[in-house]
Amino acid sequence: MEKRILVIGGTGLLGEPVARHLKMSGLSVRLMVRDVAQAARHFGDGFEIVEGDLADAWLLEAAFRNCFGVHINLSGEIEQIGVERIAEIAVKLKLQRITYISGTSVAADNVWVPVIRRKFFAEQAIRESGIPYCIFCPTWFMEVLPKYVSGDRAFVFGRQPHPYHLLAADDYARMVVASYGNEATINKRFILHGPEGILFHDAVKRYCAVFHPHIKKVSTMPHWLATFIAATRGPKELKFASDFMAAFEKIGERGDPQEANDLLGAPRIRLDDWLHRREGKALRIPAAGQGTLETAFP
Repeated sequence: MEKRILVIGGTGLLGEPVARHLKMSGLSVRLMVRDVAQAARHFGDGFEIVEGDLADAWLLEAAFRNCFGVHINLSGEIEQIGVERIAEIAVKLKLQRITYISGTSVAADNVWVPVIRRKFFAEQAIRESGIPYCIFCPTWFMEVLPKYVSGDRAFVFGRQPHPYHLLAADDYARMVVASYGNEATINKRFILHGPEGILFHDAVKRYCAVFHPHIKKVSTMPHWLATFIAATRGPKELKFASDFMAAFEKIGERGDPQEANDLLGAPRIRLDDWLHRREGKALRIPAAGQGTLETAFP
């Protein structure tokens, strides 16, 4: 069988780099999307694009036909049930590989955080499917940094005392592709860290120095204030983001990336490299509902 990989969530902030790297590696890539025409305009030639919906079993099964594997990039309340449905169909159609983006913090002792609970049980469904899998558990992504700038202000929720080894989406995508060519990665759960540990405040400052040089200070927004603003006049995402960051103040960054680095090649892109590659280019700022913190959490 031709190695055709179905990518679910391929138009997302972290799904798109995987789709493009899979194609660059010579694999055949099929994207399951809601809006075929829009995706075709965005991706251009070289991708097979099919309509699909996690709630529509017939469309979902049609998208899987004649695929070697499926890469899953989901977020939000649909994630757990979506992955469970995907695993069922993958078993029915005898797919040979599942790859999935989870997070470093996903563990039984952290299921009190709703987004972690969803990913925890999604991982379980993949393992129980019996299909060879590779689960990627990245730390925070550099691509979330634009979310911390609003107008002429830059801010971080809470103190965030833990350094994070921020990861570039291109490094992550390269590692996903590498897993499809290395049998030693089968049934592995990989922790992914970037090459340098950075405090969140410092990362936002460095981002602002390149893209918003007029912003000289990164403020700390207390969690109680973010909750109050969200309750009175702010967007719901503000409270979600604050609660989310409050949880990670306690959890921090977890895991050892050595096995992933050995088998998949260590990430090479440092924050300054990432910033300067994008300097002078149109930086992708996620639209509403896309590229949220939940999409790219550790």
